[in-house]
Amino acid sequence: MKLYNNNLSNFATKCRIAIYDKGAKVDIVPVPNNDSKSPEYLKINPLGKVPTLDADGTMIAESEVINEYLEDKFPSPPLLPKSPEERAKVRGFTRFHDLYLEPPLRALFSQLNPKTRDENVVNQKLTDLNSRLDQLDKMLSETGFANGTDFTLADCAIAPTMFFVVNMLGMFGAKPPLEARPKLAAWWVQVQTRPSVKKALAEMGEAMAAMQRAR
Repeated sequence: MKLYNNNLSNFATKCRIAIYDKGAKVDIVPVPNNDSKSPEYLKINPLGKVPTLDADGTMIAESEVINEYLEDKFPSPPLLPKSPEERAKVRGFTRFHDLYLEPPLRALFSQLNPKTRDENVVNQKLTDLNSRLDQLDKMLSETGFANGTDFTLADCAIAPTMFFVVNMLGMFGAKPPLEARPKLAAWWVQVQTRPSVKKALAEMGEAMAAMQRAR
């Protein structure tokens, strides 16, 4: 079993966190030619998106589908609660991440260069993102991890995107994202105590530094 991966991808990092946390026997490999649009990779994943899990010949795309599969395949330690209600709450976090929190952040990636930046786009997406961060702050548990005392797939999903939020927003002159969001700030400290998160975010940091050196 292997995961086609890019260390700077927040969606791939979501899956690496789950793999590391479970100690699952999954090889982490780069996409062919480090190009998700290469003919070789498009044969693996016609959408050309990262990550893809090769589950012994069954190709599984979409990070949250991959993490749900990993939860089924490697149930210990669990990353979903026991009760249907709590499992639904965790899945609510992951859907919120994929549909509402991550998209405005992703739209800012193309605006990083000040020379080609569209300030109207930046202002619109920052407004949207800050609204989503306010919502996330209200959703988070008062203690521990995203959904309470147990580390779950909710934390796997949100942590890599928050890495970008924390490291990118200052480039646009935005206020610090953890300011005036006490639950989000406390969660960000707590989630980084998890060894799987610490390892995966360090990989993201190394990949970001390498990208910046290459410019």
